Amino acid sequence: MAREQEQFSAEIEDRGSENMGPNGGSFFVSVKVRQRLPDFLGSVNLKYVELGYSYLISHRLYFLLVPVLIVLCSAEIGKLKDLFPNPKCELTDALFILVLLGFILYIFLDLAPRSTYLVDFACFRPPDELKISKEEFIELARNSGNFNDAAIDFQKRVLKSSGIGQETYMPRVVFHPDYKISLKDGREEAAMVMFGAINDLFRATKIRPKDIGILVVNCGVLNTTPSLSSMVINHFKLKPNIQSFNLGGMGCAAGIIAIDLAKDLLNAYPGTYALVVSTEAVCYTWYKGNDLDMLLSNCFFRMGAAAMLLSSSRLDRWRAKYELKQLVRTHKGMDERSFESIHLKEDAKGTQGLSVSKDVVEVGGHALKANITTLGPLVLPVSEQFHFLTTLLVRKKKTNYKPYIPDYKLAFKHVCILAASNKVLDEIQKNLELTEEYMEASRKTLERFGNTSSSSVWYELAYLEATSKIKRGDRVWQLAFGSGFKCNSVVWKALNNVGRPKQNPWLDEDKDECL
Repeated sequence: MAREQEQFSAEIEDRGSENMGPNGGSFFVSVKVRQRLPDFLGSVNLKYVELGYSYLISHRLYFLLVPVLIVLCSAEIGKLKDLFPNPKCELTDALFILVLLGFILYIFLDLAPRSTYLVDFACFRPPDELKISKEEFIELARNSGNFNDAAIDFQKRVLKSSGIGQETYMPRVVFHPDYKISLKDGREEAAMVMFGAINDLFRATKIRPKDIGILVVNCGVLNTTPSLSSMVINHFKLKPNIQSFNLGGMGCAAGIIAIDLAKDLLNAYPGTYALVVSTEAVCYTWYKGNDLDMLLSNCFFRMGAAAMLLSSSRLDRWRAKYELKQLVRTHKGMDERSFESIHLKEDAKGTQGLSVSKDVVEVGGHALKANITTLGPLVLPVSEQFHFLTTLLVRKKKTNYKPYIPDYKLAFKHVCILAASNKVLDEIQKNLELTEEYMEASRKTLERFGNTSSSSVWYELAYLEATSKIKRGDRVWQLAFGSGFKCNSVVWKALNNVGRPKQNPWLDEDKDECL
């Protein structure tokens, strides 16, 4: 019973006094019981701790070979010093030793995992005519005639507490009274945001389209034939032997999945560039019915896209902004509640929309707990890991022993959490004990651009760059979650001080200041 109570929070609302009727003069309050994230740092599943350490060992296995190789190289170099001063030294012996040394060096470099570099990225800022305020949103929704009074009031309440600001971007077509979801509108929106982000990336990196050897595009709801990746290939005339992939139906966490796929493909096809594009089509997620659980996507999703250029070539390290250090993916789809928490469906009248269940906060918390427990051994300082494991072992014997909560602020300089909603950000900040400084990028992105789905974490990183907060050696944690239910983390290390870029959605080009 105590565990169940911990997953709810009570809110008392003052409704004032009633002046008319039989209850005139009486004072009324209402108590709302809301679900909140479980205390995911208060209970730890050892399975995910073991998984984290298994990743750590497998990723560092090649270091065990370093001492052996050093000894072998030292021995052979010693032989060279003895042989070359000797005039009777045979040339074949010297060549054999050099070939052996080269072979050892090749084996070492081949065994060492290739680093993945983020050369640069770009986020698209839609034109100003697509800006929409919360008041205009409600007015257009009411005038469309697609919603009853209860649906309008619900969306108004959600927007008020959402954390979304007055200058986010939406396609106006969704507010037309006779609007129907169409592939034409979906393709046009996707083309605008994807091609805009890619053009900005090509301008910033001076990369030619024919230099791209790998393409990964992810979009949650809009899946067309030909695919969105084919649209990119056709528009930019990419080369015919490109390795092209299109990820669909994977929600807001798909952007990190796309990065993971690109990383693996770069290991399989070294010496080329990978282009990753993350977006969502708002006009294809729009719901014009009156089921309250399907109206949340209307309130939060906004237009946006991000394009990232990756490379595994060591020659690109000098120009790259970041190096990928860790990537951890967690999927809770085997659990029915998690699987059904967010899904695309039709209401009783056959109107399509995204349904968000009341369990989404709780199942998201469990996925987040599993993900950060696995990530911890890969990123936390040794002192934090030792303290955490010690208290964890003691707690197995003493059930009333309070567990030690690792300080994740020691592992990262910056945190980019998917800008889903104000409530979600509040709960994550509370559970991870993050300061307002760590939450700044996420909250500013939610306010300025809304929830742009899988591209949200890139608008947050763009904010950190626009405010010149990224310094050499800083580690940035991007955390995203979405339908399935999935929770994914990626950690980047800044290779240099990142100054204010010329292409950035947060910068006003005329005034050269951050929006």
